[in-house]
Amino acid sequence: MDLGLSGKVAVVVASSRGLGRAAAEELAAEGARVVICARGAEALEETRAAITATGGEIVAVPVDTSNPDDLESLITVAETSFGPVDILVTNGGGPSPGTFDEVDDAAWDAAVAGTLSSVVRLCRRVLPGMREKGSGRIINITSIAVKQPVDGLILSNAVRAAVTGFARTLANEVASQGITVNNVMPGFTWTERVDELADKQAAFAEATRDEVIAGWKAAIPAARLGEPNELAALIAFLASSRAAYITGQSIPVDGGWIRSLV
Repeated sequence: MDLGLSGKVAVVVASSRGLGRAAAEELAAEGARVVICARGAEALEETRAAITATGGEIVAVPVDTSNPDDLESLITVAETSFGPVDILVTNGGGPSPGTFDEVDDAAWDAAVAGTLSSVVRLCRRVLPGMREKGSGRIINITSIAVKQPVDGLILSNAVRAAVTGFARTLANEVASQGITVNNVMPGFTWTERVDELADKQAAFAEATRDEVIAGWKAAIPAARLGEPNELAALIAFLASSRAAYITGQSIPVDGGWIRSLV
C-alpha cells in the first residue's frame, strides 16, 4: 500500500531508540524526510547513520524535550532543512517508574515538562505551517496506561492522561483545517523502557524479571509482547492521507491487553 508519504516532512521526538526510532524508520521507508532527536548524541548519530544507509533522508538534532529552546531549535532545523512540518510524532520516552511514595516534587515537575509541556509547545510551533498548507498530522505516542493504569507508573498514568485530554480537545479545534490529532497507545512492547519496568516490578513484588514478563504475557491475549515496528506501522498509516477522517482517537496496540468494549 502506497501511503503517499514520499517527500513529506516528519519530526519524530525521542527517536534514537525504541518506539521513536521504529517510527522514524517506518516513515523514512515510506519516503518521508525525517528529523530525529534525542538527548544522547552518540545513539542519535548511530540511528541517523543506520536510516541514511537504507536511503532515508534524515537530519538528527540533539534535544532535551524539557527545554523550550531545544524544541524551538528542533522545528527550526526541520523547516530549514526540509520545509514546513507535515507530520509531528511526539514521544516523551516515558517518565521514570515509581509509586506515589517513591516520586518527589522534582520528579513530578520533570514528568510534566518532558511529557506534557513538550507536546503543547511542539504543537503550538508546527500548527501555523500546517494551517497554511491546509493539512497536517499530529500523532502522540502515549501508553495503555491512559486507558487502564499500570501499577508502579504513577507519573506516566497521570501525565500521559493529560496529553490525551489535550490532544482530544485540540483535535476538535483543528479538524476543519485539515489537521488530524491522534494518540497511539503501545502496550507491553520490547524496548529498553519495558526492560526497566520489568526490573522495577520484580524488585517491588520480590519476583524475578522473567516471572514479571511471564505474568504480562499471561495477561495479553496474543500471549506475547509487541514489537516496535508493529506500533510504527500504525503511526505511518495515521500520518497518511488515507487516515484523513480519523482524528481525536486513542488507538491501542497491545495484543488485546485492554479488555474494555470501547
